[in-house]
Amino acid sequence: MDTPALEWVTRFASHLRDQRRLSLHTLNNYQRDLDHCVRFCDESGINAWNALHAQHVRSYAAQMHRQGLGGKSIQRRLSALRSFCRFLVRHGHLGSNPAQDIRAPATPRRLPHTLDVDRMQTLLDAIADDWLAQRDLAMLELMYSSGLRLAELVNLDVHDIDMLQREARVLGKGRKTRIVPVGEKARTALERWLEERQLHCADDESALFINRTGSRLGPRSVQKRLKLWALKQGLDSRLHPHALRHSCATHLLESSGDLRAVQEMLGHANLGTTQIYTHLDFQHLAQVYDQAHPRARKSGKGS
Repeated sequence: MDTPALEWVTRFASHLRDQRRLSLHTLNNYQRDLDHCVRFCDESGINAWNALHAQHVRSYAAQMHRQGLGGKSIQRRLSALRSFCRFLVRHGHLGSNPAQDIRAPATPRRLPHTLDVDRMQTLLDAIADDWLAQRDLAMLELMYSSGLRLAELVNLDVHDIDMLQREARVLGKGRKTRIVPVGEKARTALERWLEERQLHCADDESALFINRTGSRLGPRSVQKRLKLWALKQGLDSRLHPHALRHSCATHLLESSGDLRAVQEMLGHANLGTTQIYTHLDFQHLAQVYDQAHPRARKSGKGS
């Protein structure tokens, strides 16, 4: 594409960073997805964005499908292009959005991986025999107690936790802040961790969870430590931190049935995102039904 067209991509990236204040991870995803579209335009002889039409976008989606890209990934790239074209329309560079009505092929939605209550208890009942283990158990308790995303957990500062009110201030997606409750087990684990933290923390470090050097703990370290604990406790060693968030949501929904409350706690902008947990809840109901209802079981007698 020509230089003015690429400059629009740069302007859009600045808008996402400065106006919408998206995270670096999200910005990188947008940039990567738009880079794919630019390459497609180059291959198709499209030199300017006002030369991009709906039929081109359909061809772009079809090409990705032929290359074996999944529906979710195709939809993400189309969503990035749709947002970019919407930006161009607002600035008068396009008269309409060519990607507006183009959708990716539908793909079955995978249910999130969760731990049942017994396996979750097995994980959280681990014994802490050093300060790093004390930190890990505080992290696991907090993720499960409050349904935190991994990025939300590692970005917490000490002052974000209110022990008296038993709540945490969390910076979620789109830099939206929400207040989540902290359960009694999590509070106890955090109190023990904070006593240890002050012995190992760098003087100017505000992070709630720190690494061996006393600075903020990173997401990859949390993933590795969870796998270690899962293996140690006889659970699936492929366990991902997000499973604790999914388990929190599922167990809350099973007990309360309050979908709106779960949505608010998880920080979902769309209730449809939270509704995935109703499918998990139904699976649990179906399992209980099959085991308990007298008319659900096959008779062992011949007909």
